[in-house]
Amino acid sequence: MKIKNARKDLDLNSNDRLYIKSRSPFAPKHYKDLKPIGFKIYTFHSGFKKKKDDLLIIIFEKAIKVACKYSLTSTPSAPIIWDKKNNTGKCRALIVNSGNANAHTGIRGLKNIDKYANDLAKYLTCSKSEILVSSTGVVGEQLNSELISEKIRKLKFSENKKLIDAANTIWTTDTFVKTSVHILKIQNQKIRIYGFAKGSGMIFPNMATMLAYIFIDCEINSKILNKLLKENIEETFNSISVDSDTSTSDTVMLFSNPISKINLDKTKYSKISKILKKVMHELSYKIISDGEGVKKLTKITVKNARSKSQAKNIAFSICNSPLVKTAVAGEDANWGRIVMAIGKTKEKIIQNKLTIKFGDMLLATNGERNRKVNLLKVDKYMKKQLIEIEVNLNLGEHSKAVYGNDLNNKYVEINADYRS
Repeated sequence: MKIKNARKDLDLNSNDRLYIKSRSPFAPKHYKDLKPIGFKIYTFHSGFKKKKDDLLIIIFEKAIKVACKYSLTSTPSAPIIWDKKNNTGKCRALIVNSGNANAHTGIRGLKNIDKYANDLAKYLTCSKSEILVSSTGVVGEQLNSELISEKIRKLKFSENKKLIDAANTIWTTDTFVKTSVHILKIQNQKIRIYGFAKGSGMIFPNMATMLAYIFIDCEINSKILNKLLKENIEETFNSISVDSDTSTSDTVMLFSNPISKINLDKTKYSKISKILKKVMHELSYKIISDGEGVKKLTKITVKNARSKSQAKNIAFSICNSPLVKTAVAGEDANWGRIVMAIGKTKEKIIQNKLTIKFGDMLLATNGERNRKVNLLKVDKYMKKQLIEIEVNLNLGEHSKAVYGNDLNNKYVEINADYRS
């Protein structure tokens, strides 16, 4: 790895570091796309990045309902602070820029958002409270609001784009498009649920830099919309981790695009929730699959824990362990590192009740190594791209599954050069 010196002035305008040449081995062969009904997608190259589009503006035909979940970080970005302060659950327009996170930028960061949000509100003759904003990229650089305002003035001359264009525009270190599109039929109406996301590193949501925008082409009231997002986020976006680092900018937004109107009873709600979870799972899985430098994925399942929190704590402890990650990268079924990761949580367990599996192979049981395991079979299994590790605590009835990935020299290379 070539070591570079950080730029003396720390004024990083070119964003050359955001273009990763190697592509994730998990990149899909086909991408789902659509041209939405009820809103228009505009993308621009505004100058936050040296090349390619870096500014997304979505304009809805009218203000629609939206539910939002943000990072639980104690150092939130200016867009998160601004959205929470101004938005009241309705959205007329969404502005997302990549290349500059507008994070840890103080009062100036918020004033810069005010400038371009006011310009868009004036253009649309709507309230500033109906504008939502997101930013992703490098932390600590002041955002030039004029770069956005200039493109707002060109909206009326601009071409309406598709879902893939939106997904492409919000990339930073991503290597492939992240979209999901599903259709369900209710009361002889086809309802589309779809979305796009970005995320590759700094992924450990607490609701990466992770951004996700999801749309349901159906009128849903605010209470139900928030319920749908809350009940599906835990098993999707809150069950992934690339590097155990929670971003300043993590955001998930769920929009009710009122194309269809239905009587949303319990059965219809369940159908919508099921497909929404599928969309959210696909997007979150694509984020973890595009982890910086990733060559292998891990699925960590903890079974029969005393509580949900115990299962989750242990699962993420294993998932986030650098020693477990490097063992997976080296194709080493080092189950001792699993034991270590369980123990460091300080959760109350009974060690002699533990069982540990890699795939369907039992490596440890009754508090010690399983001497009957076929090591050649284990070695062969470790060459797979998805490594599934199961821990059975044999203490209760609660389970948790989380997704992670390996840790190799490519991740170090990408992040060592991120600012230089």
